[in-house]
Amino acid sequence: MTEVPGIGRAKALQLSAALELGRRRQMTAQPHDTFIRSSADVFNRFAIRLSDLGHEEFWLVLLRRSNAVMAEVMVSKGGLTGTVADPKLIYSKALAMRAAGIIAVHNHPSGNVRPSRSDRELTKNLQWAGKMLDCPLLDHLIVSRNRYFSFADEGEL
Repeated sequence: MTEVPGIGRAKALQLSAALELGRRRQMTAQPHDTFIRSSADVFNRFAIRLSDLGHEEFWLVLLRRSNAVMAEVMVSKGGLTGTVADPKLIYSKALAMRAAGIIAVHNHPSGNVRPSRSDRELTKNLQWAGKMLDCPLLDHLIVSRNRYFSFADEGEL
């Protein structure tokens, strides 16, 4: 923000703080007992939280059998081009909370929502692990600004 003429360090910090407060207010406005019916529901829950970040974050939506949201859990926070998402860690969180299914969500700060090879490999690994543990991966979304990619919608799950 400091590269914009007229915005110094202090004003940039104020703007960043205001944006973060808005993001947190939006997150608390969404009740956790809502249901996920489509990839758009997931995108709407995460768009504000993830779209303006300058780094990648990987989140899980833990669901009951009825697709009611039990919890949203941040798995990892990374850099500009990636973050670590370990299937063992992901499923340990899901199993600890006795989730019936999971949806993986992460952002691409670049704005490109096309999955990378590592995104596809991770999705296949999570899908396999979910079958073994009877806690299926229902979708994996890549979020960026006003767009998203859904592995389920694209027939890749």
